[in-house]
Amino acid sequence: MATFVTFQAHPDDESITVGGTMRKAADEGHRVVLVVATGGELGEIPEGLLAEGETLVERRAAETQAAADVLGVKRLEFLGYHDSGMMGWEQNSAPEAFWNASVEEAARKLAAILVEENADIITFDDDNGGYGHPDHIQVHRVGRRAAEIAGTPRVYQHTSNREESYARWRRYAEETGAKIPDFDGHEFGKPAAELTARVDVTRYAEAKRAAMRAHVSQISEESPFLAMSEEHFAETFGTEWFIREGQGPGITETDLLAGLD
Repeated sequence: MATFVTFQAHPDDESITVGGTMRKAADEGHRVVLVVATGGELGEIPEGLLAEGETLVERRAAETQAAADVLGVKRLEFLGYHDSGMMGWEQNSAPEAFWNASVEEAARKLAAILVEENADIITFDDDNGGYGHPDHIQVHRVGRRAAEIAGTPRVYQHTSNREESYARWRRYAEETGAKIPDFDGHEFGKPAAELTARVDVTRYAEAKRAAMRAHVSQISEESPFLAMSEEHFAETFGTEWFIREGQGPGITETDLLAGLD
């Protein structure tokens, strides 16, 4: 069986981007490893959520472990960098922010895990970080370099199908009248022509949604992610998209772990 590693910027990113693929890999007997770059320090803090003396980082780490348990993760690691905030925030310039970390230094930390795990596959964000977020862009840079250092054979960028994903959200809004995230179609995900892998994870939609729900501090029951019906959730989140190094153009894979039994 194979070892599947996914590298993410913040707690909760794993559930949203590749939660279905993670659960699928685990159910098929593969080892799933989750590495998170930051503690998500700049996330929202709902009033009354934290216990006395509890920090948001502590809470988000516990939430990530709960989500990891749902998704079948066997090893969870945090690289220990600080959340950089959204692009343009003053926190982008903080010396401890992941956005300002040495790519080579961070890559060697991640590569050490890849080597230790003898990883067969790694996934990380696309070069625009999905939607232009500095930490996600840095995850792309660090993940790509770490894969080079470690010699990981299968390298994927997890992303979204810009046209199809937005169309699904829009259809959901039209059918229900619900308010949807304000995505900029020119920045969100990648054009379909650039994608090389489409994984159907509708079978794992329930697990994916449960993992999102574990991130109580960031994803409320009123959020678009959880407020939608099971049917709409499966349609909106039931496909996960990737770009594999050296593959394409066009969809060439529907299973990242094919041939690794």
